[in-house]
Amino acid sequence: MLSVLRNRIYRHLFTAQVIALVGTGLATVALGLLAYDVAGADAGSVLGTALAIKMVAYVTIAPAIGAVADRLPRRALMVGADLTRAAVALMLPFVDQVWQVYVLIFLLQAASAAFTPTFQAVIPDVLPEERDYTQALSLSRLAYDLESLFSPALAAALLSVITYNWLFLGTTAGFLASAALVVSAVLPKPLATTTPRAGSVYAKATAGTRLFFATPQLRALLALNPAVAAASAMVTVNSVVYVRDQLGRSAADVSLALGAYGGGSMIVALILPRVLDRASDRAVMLPGALLLTLVFAALGAVTAAGSGGWQWPALLFIWAAFGAACSMVLTPTGRLIRRSVPPEERTSAFAAQFSLSHSCWLLTYPLAGWLGAEAGLQSAVVALGAIVLTAGLLAVRLWPTKNRLVVEHEHRDLRDGHPHLVDAVRGPNGWRHSHDCLADALHRR
Repeated sequence: MLSVLRNRIYRHLFTAQVIALVGTGLATVALGLLAYDVAGADAGSVLGTALAIKMVAYVTIAPAIGAVADRLPRRALMVGADLTRAAVALMLPFVDQVWQVYVLIFLLQAASAAFTPTFQAVIPDVLPEERDYTQALSLSRLAYDLESLFSPALAAALLSVITYNWLFLGTTAGFLASAALVVSAVLPKPLATTTPRAGSVYAKATAGTRLFFATPQLRALLALNPAVAAASAMVTVNSVVYVRDQLGRSAADVSLALGAYGGGSMIVALILPRVLDRASDRAVMLPGALLLTLVFAALGAVTAAGSGGWQWPALLFIWAAFGAACSMVLTPTGRLIRRSVPPEERTSAFAAQFSLSHSCWLLTYPLAGWLGAEAGLQSAVVALGAIVLTAGLLAVRLWPTKNRLVVEHEHRDLRDGHPHLVDAVRGPNGWRHSHDCLADALHRR
């Protein structure tokens, strides 16, 4: 898997991603302490609102970036996002009002919503071979999982010798280093170039979403998003409730539970490149979604059972299974998008996935928390498990079994110069259309 790092451009971009993730992890720890200083006992409410603001920024800003991405140099867009994030992190230590926290968090996450889809759309051009790109997706999944384990430990070590405000300086340094690495990478030109899309700003911003609804396998991905969101929300929101309240264990065991989730995800990310050499995305992602249903059933049994020493190892196993199943869906997602859309539509497609997937988290995070607190953990398990089951069955129904990838899209036909909705089919020889047109030459490789 590490052989893909021999590519200098990808190595610089991947290092930039890792450093930025560590900086973000440090900021997450520091933000919790800042919220306590500013709001005291209301710190939980402040952090909950900040999380909601983060998701709103992701849902709204990513499509807007997709609308203008074809007019902006990709490297300049990513560097600008990193510099914005660095500037915001530098201002956070001076905050003394709750509203200031909200404004700066929105700016920080808006910049992240610009950076991440652009970064994701660049990697297929840097690594055009599917095997290399699959390995890059697994490395990216590993980077996210390792960050969730490493950043809190690093923050704890640093806080033993410095105050939390200095953690924001570490975040700033991370984003500046990320910007420098992106500048040092000479990005390849997009594999296909077209004139900027015509139409209103709204039409451009929703182009990626319309592409998802027009493409059978991407419609299935739309169904898979709430399944992953429901499972990750259950782990993220209710781990502390299970560990501290349900099982009566120590605060340190919360980290162990979250670590089990990350461990399950990492194991699958390490295995998948070889599996995907022989299996299709469909054969991996759909079983991952259906496995989530079985894991929720197991969690329901543990939740309903009385006290017993077996429950703690059972919970760790269930959390690891959640991580593994989510990784089965998440890791191949970039590959599916890359194979499903023409090259010039990738940024819009990745921006749409970024926005649509986070809109699911925007719904499932409060649902997991509210149901767990008001109706009990068992009600949360049943409700979120029902979402996973429905989403998984819908995805199976929507995802065609034919060995081809199809996307309907509009372009101007040579015959009359007017837009027509046609099929672009990716077969063994690349993209082709259902009739002779100018775009036929643009999509063939």
